[in-house]
Amino acid sequence: MLSTLVTQPAAPPTTASTLPLARCVLSAVVAGIALLILAGCGSEEPGAAQAARPAPSGSGAVGTAGLSATSAAASPSPSVAATVPVPAGVTAGIVIFDRQQGAFVVQQKASWRFRSASLVKLLIALDYFWDKGPSYTVPAADKPKLDVMLRSSDDSAATGLWKANGQREIVTRMVQRLGLQDTAPPPASQPGYWGYTAVSAGDLVRVYQFILDKAPAPVRDYVMGNLHASTKCGTDQYDQSFGIPSTFRKPWSAKQGWSGFGDNPATPCAAPAAYQPPAPGQFVGVAAPPNAPDMSGEVLHTTGTVGDGDRYIVAVLSVHPNGTQFAKAATTLTKLTQSLPLPAAMKNS
Repeated sequence: MLSTLVTQPAAPPTTASTLPLARCVLSAVVAGIALLILAGCGSEEPGAAQAARPAPSGSGAVGTAGLSATSAAASPSPSVAATVPVPAGVTAGIVIFDRQQGAFVVQQKASWRFRSASLVKLLIALDYFWDKGPSYTVPAADKPKLDVMLRSSDDSAATGLWKANGQREIVTRMVQRLGLQDTAPPPASQPGYWGYTAVSAGDLVRVYQFILDKAPAPVRDYVMGNLHASTKCGTDQYDQSFGIPSTFRKPWSAKQGWSGFGDNPATPCAAPAAYQPPAPGQFVGVAAPPNAPDMSGEVLHTTGTVGDGDRYIVAVLSVHPNGTQFAKAATTLTKLTQSLPLPAAMKNS
């Protein structure tokens, strides 16, 4: 368009003597333009433009975006090579994350929702600390409750903290704070039943990533210190040494969960002293939407870290056929944990 607006000077008249020279000049100009065009088109190797563009993000089963919100090492997620066989009749969500490599070892049913049982105690503890900065000092009156809840999975201590800090609101707050994708509070009709919080293996990895890589150092040290001191017996006399504690050599940490096996184990474990406020009443189940936690089957979960420096985050969540005895479920989950694709040198012989 610009050339149509510029007044061009009048060309000199063409004579016989000037015509050959003009033709030579014109040929040279055309040849030069052609060379420039060819040079411009061939300056980039085939595919170079595409290679320069950022690759689109993949969509992993755990949800890479949520993990990257709590740990830069978690994104992008590499492809997952390992698949862990699960016994017939058992549903298991399994996620292993290697913090040293910034890579997932396993992502299997990572977004499948289970009822949390005692795993929600991690969220109860983190919510308790959230506004306690900058020192994050635990008052003497609260320390016994937090310690026994984290180490020995004490239910009464959890219930006291749950009621004191807003019940279902604890889960709602922590979902927003940590960017959890599958976690949801217990049914609105049963706000006191913290064990019916919905969780997934993927979200449990996100929780541990926050604790290890984002939480203030006093919070990290307090929570992980208790999980590294996990006791063999829960205060309800259930043996909580299934899964991670039975499979791996020290150092490891563990937060376990179990529900549906009754109040009194068939083989009581010698338990530490329990915290004692009144226990809640009987839970009344509600109709479950798609991918809602199973409210009737027995659930057994093992989560925590394995290796020096808490290298591997491990979350194995499971639901077993209704009526399964605790001892059978514990054996099944421990065998499943033993089959995880982690270095043999880290496992008990």
